[in-house]
Amino acid sequence: MDVDERSQASDGQAPRKPPLAAGLHIVATPIGNMRDITLRALDVLHAADLIACEDTRVFAKLASHYGISAPTVAYSDATQDANEPKIVRALEAGKRVALVSDAGMPLISDPGYRLVRAALARGLAVTSAPGPSAVPMALALSGLPTDRFFFGGFLPAKEGERRRAIGAVASLPATLVFFEAPHRLGASLADLAELLGSRPAAVARELTKLFEEVRRAPLDELAAHYAKHPGIKGEIAVVIGAPGEEEAPQAGVLDEALRTALAGASVKDAAAEVAARYGLKRRDVYARALELRREASS
Repeated sequence: MDVDERSQASDGQAPRKPPLAAGLHIVATPIGNMRDITLRALDVLHAADLIACEDTRVFAKLASHYGISAPTVAYSDATQDANEPKIVRALEAGKRVALVSDAGMPLISDPGYRLVRAALARGLAVTSAPGPSAVPMALALSGLPTDRFFFGGFLPAKEGERRRAIGAVASLPATLVFFEAPHRLGASLADLAELLGSRPAAVARELTKLFEEVRRAPLDELAAHYAKHPGIKGEIAVVIGAPGEEEAPQAGVLDEALRTALAGASVKDAAAEVAARYGLKRRDVYARALELRREASS
């Protein structure tokens, strides 16, 4: 608060809103509950000369609710090639442009990166009015460690690509966060449980909305639950504990996992896969895999 604002506040008057500067303003919007929008975000949206929206029809509901009348232009994966030059020209002309996605913080698994990069490349001002995002909210409600996390966006739709993506992050010493579509949740959880084992996890659905739900359980239990309840709806985030947070497997379980892996892979690859699944030291699992291979060949 500057001197003028402090003076106004001490006189019982509301501080004056500073004029909105020219440039690109990245604005977070609610992820469900219409009241989850900041006063600053509303200030920016009311003062903007142009609002770039992922979907103008979706934004129209928010605009109607809060009386926002600025003109809009679509900016999505499908429209960015056609409309990005128009937005950049507006910025170069000194206009105040707000960028919003359908919900939450733009650029987080949403369009916007290209526009920000184009503005920065031309030396144009870029700032942000921060606010709601499903990623930190899902983390906060999961009950899992939040000091280090990896956000992987949406898992690939195709099974082979999805399993490779899971394998690529299996050994990261961090809580994992993914978005998922309702109709793919069961298949994704099954792959996650098979490749990552019984790590603690949470499925967060419809956050901030009327039917908000967070189900917390080991991955294999979540996979079994959603296999039996495939008809769920809504926006979904899956949060998964880091390696080592699950209970250590009993010796018999570990040996069975190794025998299965050894049937189709080298000792090195089988050990790496099982170690990642159970959060164990690779050298210890490798040593046990060697013993099992020797036993099988003797």
